[in-house]
Amino acid sequence: MAKLCEPLNEIALCGLPLALEAMGERWSFMILRAAFNGVRHFEDFLEALGIARNILSNRLSRLVEVGILKREHCADDRRRIEYRLTPKGLDLLPAMLALRQWGEKWQLGVPSNPILCDARDGLPIAPIGIRAQDGRYLAPDALIWRERVELEAEENAGKLREVR
Repeated sequence: MAKLCEPLNEIALCGLPLALEAMGERWSFMILRAAFNGVRHFEDFLEALGIARNILSNRLSRLVEVGILKREHCADDRRRIEYRLTPKGLDLLPAMLALRQWGEKWQLGVPSNPILCDARDGLPIAPIGIRAQDGRYLAPDALIWRERVELEAEENAGKLREVR
C-alpha cells in the first residue's frame, strides 16, 4: 500500500495555504455561500448573514481583491453595486460542498435541509469524492504523490510513441 506523504516543509509550493489565505476565515465562506445562493448586494448580505457592517465590508473587499468576487454597477441603478462570483469563485463550489457534506456528517450528524439536488432528475447529489482520471472514486490509501517532472516525462514519452 502506497503512503500518502508530501513534503510538508515546502509550504510555498502547496496550493492549500494560498487557498486558505485567499478565503480568510468563516465569514468569507458564509459570504461565498450566500453568493452561491444568489445574494448580490451589500445590504442583502447584511440581512442574510447577520454580520457586522465593517466585517462584511472587509471580507467583500478581500474576496474582490483575490478575484473570487467582482464588483459591478447594477444595470438599473448605477449607484448600487453588485457582487458577483467570478470563474475563480465558481470553481470553489466543489470545495464548499465537500466542506458542507463533511460538516453534516461529522458535526451536525444529519443532512441539513434543504438538500442539494440534481436539477435534471431531482435526486440528491452524491458525496463529493476524489476521482481518478477514468472517473473511479479513490480512497485515501489509493493516492500517492509524484514529482511533476516524472509525470511530464511519461506524458512526453507517450506522445513520442503515438507519433511513431
